[in-house]
Amino acid sequence: MTLAIVLESILTVLLAATLIYCIVLERRLASVRKGQEGLKTMIGELNAAIAGAGASLRALKAAAGSAAETLDDRLKRARSLADELSLLTSSGERIAERFDRAAKPAERTAPAHLPSGSVMHRLDALKAVR
Repeated sequence: MTLAIVLESILTVLLAATLIYCIVLERRLASVRKGQEGLKTMIGELNAAIAGAGASLRALKAAAGSAAETLDDRLKRARSLADELSLLTSSGERIAERFDRAAKPAERTAPAHLPSGSVMHRLDALKAVR
């Protein structure tokens, strides 16, 4: 009988150790479950943030496309206005040359000072004569 009591004592101690280990294990599993719930929440928030970033990116692409179209339209208009201004400038130069040619015979009779420089100098000279 003493052997049976010793074996039962050893089994009791082992069962008590198993019980303590099960309690510790249960606590660890509970903390893992809590962490898992927090992780689920965090993943949900991350998905929402990714969806928001995607929507913002699409809106940014649309705005950039619209700005590019507006810029292209304005650039085309500016080029056409620059071409028109170039034509007007050359036309003005031709008119100024005609004025110079018309004024040269008048210089022989009455000396008048007409610069032969740029259009602005010619216009200033015409304003001064008036």
